[in-house]
Amino acid sequence: MPVSTDEEDAVGYRPLLFSIAYGMTGSVGDAEDIVQDAFLGLTRAQQKGTVIVDPKAYLTTAVTRLGINHLSSARVRRETYVGNWLPEPVVVPADRPGPAEHAELADSLSMAFLVLLEALSPLERAVFMLREVFGYGYPDVARITGKTEVNCRQIFARARQRIAAGGQVAGSAPPPERRAEGEELARRFFEAAAGGDMDALLGMLAPDVVLHGDGGGKVQAFGKRLAGRVPVTRLLLGVFRRAGMLGVSLRPAWVNGRPGAVKFDAEGHVIGVIELDIADGTVHAIHSVTNPDKLAHL
Repeated sequence: MPVSTDEEDAVGYRPLLFSIAYGMTGSVGDAEDIVQDAFLGLTRAQQKGTVIVDPKAYLTTAVTRLGINHLSSARVRRETYVGNWLPEPVVVPADRPGPAEHAELADSLSMAFLVLLEALSPLERAVFMLREVFGYGYPDVARITGKTEVNCRQIFARARQRIAAGGQVAGSAPPPERRAEGEELARRFFEAAAGGDMDALLGMLAPDVVLHGDGGGKVQAFGKRLAGRVPVTRLLLGVFRRAGMLGVSLRPAWVNGRPGAVKFDAEGHVIGVIELDIADGTVHAIHSVTNPDKLAHL
């Protein structure tokens, strides 16, 4: 007998489906559309009398294949993107739990990791995500992607080699004690930046810290990738000084599973999101998204 897939039953699948779609696209809006299309396809199939024995497997396959198709067409747009490309941020307020799909995502994908995935082909990205991030076995990966197990093993090995060359693999959310340390370091980081404390900032940044900014060519961003403790500190102090003069405020948040903050203008509108990659008690990377198209969902 077909399994019931009413809205109540489907709620449990949405976090996983959203995470897969977001990992494939790097876009919150596109991920939500893909998940909705997958559920719509399931409903239409059932209305035609198709027996869906395993709705979760059906939906996972649909979301993955829709993601592959979407990414194939999106690559043309990425090639003409102005400036650095960063994914749309997924934000969970620091003072309260976020939506279920955001909590699920926080255990999976940071901005830095999503940027590395851009080096993969759509199929490589799907295989790598399913295997490395979500823990699917090769038989399931083969079924979902429509490839053979042998082919999936080869694709995964090739994709993992590329990702490893970038210096990072998928990470999980930090344990509670490290999460608390990250929150505290982020708090001190933003206080030092807003207060113009150069010495404090220098002490919190790794020597090889890297700053990435994404304005999409529509608003002023940090510009090209900037590396080095002193250059990054000087730029941050200048940016935060101007922000203070314009009445910009910050609200602590978890961004893609990492400590960060949401920026608001004097009228209370979201104008930016900052994510901090923290390791060994220092900030190793800063990702700033100010492209308004990537902030609309916030």
